[in-house]
Amino acid sequence: MLKGGFIQNLPKIYGLYTGGFLVFIILMAIAEQAGASAKAIGIMFVAFTVAIYALIGYLSRTIQVDAYYLAGRQVPTVFNGMATAADWMSGASFVALAGGVYFGGYSYMAFLVGWTGGYVLVSTLLAPYLRKFGCYTVPDFIGTRYGGNGVRFCAVLVLVLASFTYVTAQINATGTIAARALGIPFEAGVWVGLVSILLCSMLGGMRAVTWTQVAQYIVLIVAYLIPVFWISNRIGAGFFPHLMLGDEVARIGELEQQFGLVKNSAADVKAAGVPGGLKSIAVPHSGIAAGGMAVWKYISLAICMMVGTASLPHILMRYFTTPSVKSARKSVAWSLFFIFLLYSSAPMLATLSKISLMDPNLPTGIIGKSIADVNNIEWVKQWSSQKQVFIADFNGDGILQLNEWFMRTGVVVLATPEVAGLPYVISGLVAAGGMAAAMSTADGLVLAISNALSHDVYYNMIDPKADVRKRLIVARVLLVVVGAAGAYIASMRITSILGAVAWAFDFAMSGLFFPLVLGVWWKRATKEGAIAGILAGLASGTAYLIYVYPKFLGNPAWLGIDHLRFGLIGAPVCLVVMVVVSLMTKAPDAATQRMVDEVRIPSGKAILGRQH
Repeated sequence: MLKGGFIQNLPKIYGLYTGGFLVFIILMAIAEQAGASAKAIGIMFVAFTVAIYALIGYLSRTIQVDAYYLAGRQVPTVFNGMATAADWMSGASFVALAGGVYFGGYSYMAFLVGWTGGYVLVSTLLAPYLRKFGCYTVPDFIGTRYGGNGVRFCAVLVLVLASFTYVTAQINATGTIAARALGIPFEAGVWVGLVSILLCSMLGGMRAVTWTQVAQYIVLIVAYLIPVFWISNRIGAGFFPHLMLGDEVARIGELEQQFGLVKNSAADVKAAGVPGGLKSIAVPHSGIAAGGMAVWKYISLAICMMVGTASLPHILMRYFTTPSVKSARKSVAWSLFFIFLLYSSAPMLATLSKISLMDPNLPTGIIGKSIADVNNIEWVKQWSSQKQVFIADFNGDGILQLNEWFMRTGVVVLATPEVAGLPYVISGLVAAGGMAAAMSTADGLVLAISNALSHDVYYNMIDPKADVRKRLIVARVLLVVVGAAGAYIASMRITSILGAVAWAFDFAMSGLFFPLVLGVWWKRATKEGAIAGILAGLASGTAYLIYVYPKFLGNPAWLGIDHLRFGLIGAPVCLVVMVVVSLMTKAPDAATQRMVDEVRIPSGKAILGRQH
């Protein structure tokens, strides 16, 4: 029997949940041995986990404003760290990051460096102070700090653009996973993903999303780590593969020399009929391009990811849910710990997957084998039918060369258990983990957008007298509308998962970072400066994206600043314009300046009331 309240029993509740999930995995393994089909196992994994999340969402339903928007500000630090990690470790982290390292080598580690470093900025510059302020949303802080609905609306504009771009990437990931696990087209998979997301968040808002994200973190971390350790033992990399990463990378280098890295021309790839978005291994796994420009591109991408992390509204919102300023700071540390568990494993997973595919001494190796034999492998047939892998016999010799094997970046993690010859139950587990990662982030993003529109636009600008019931109805309707729009855009596949994520970070960086930081650390910052800075930063960054992105204008990049790095244009413009306009306009009144002074003291009561 559980004694005491829900919060006091959280360790027991999630301990039982974890045990139950492990039992379910064992039952699925038994079912596979008993003859259950791969499709049936995939369906059961996705259905079971989504049903659990939906149940948590239903049990967390609320009609209280503070609970809906901020989970009642009662989330303990450890569990908020887990929820934040789940919110953060999106489909990009779970599905696409290892795939990026797989194809692009260690230059893609810039994402990891930036994303991790961003939490240092969050901890030192923003999280404790925004919690001290006591706001509901990021635009809520902007609007109250600078004063007026004009600047609040500008912040909402950036939030919606960044978060919507991000959420399309997550729904894209859920579509990819659902398509494989359920055996349905990708276009149908994105709508399955959307329904799953709405089931978790619609009734309970932030309270439901928080407790669902804790459950999702448990699923995704188990799903990510089990294949890493299992594959490592199968190929002889040891029980703790992280310590052997250098040796395995060297092993890949030998294989690359053996097979050769030949980059296919665009014309050859097109002539072979390779579906769009598929890549072949064409760069050294451990190699870093020489030259100053290569170093600059690595550093610049890391900077964009770092500053973007500290600007993302759905992440900053997580620290509004803690009981105190002190707990908000502790939550950042716990977030980093839980994120580290996955991020330290992503390079290893990419390495192990590539070895399993390339090493001719392993039974799973396919490079150098007959194309006819490879095409008869069950997992190759399944992924080929979904246009996620492709074989092009360029030289007509019937033997699979390294540059004749094409795969979509986003399916590397999902396919790795099958590539490595693991039981299909592990593939089902990974699919469930990927769904958990994408759904947890999508939950937070959709909620961030709907909360900003319902609280900052509807309640603060349109109908300040709206009662609680009306506010929550508006929030839930907007949740559905935003989610449906995201699913529609995701189905179009305008860019890759990692590409869409990078754009979201750049949008947030361009329009929100400096207004947030200066709002805390510079009393002289004015409303006019914030409005001008947000609009100038967002406009200049977006204009540059359109200018360089190949599917838009496609012009040459300036100084290596391509479409993944346009925040390096928008953020400096935002800073300069904001400072200049602030100095040219009347300083904030004495009350506002005292408020800023008080915000910077990371102790004491919240400046705003519990409900506002």
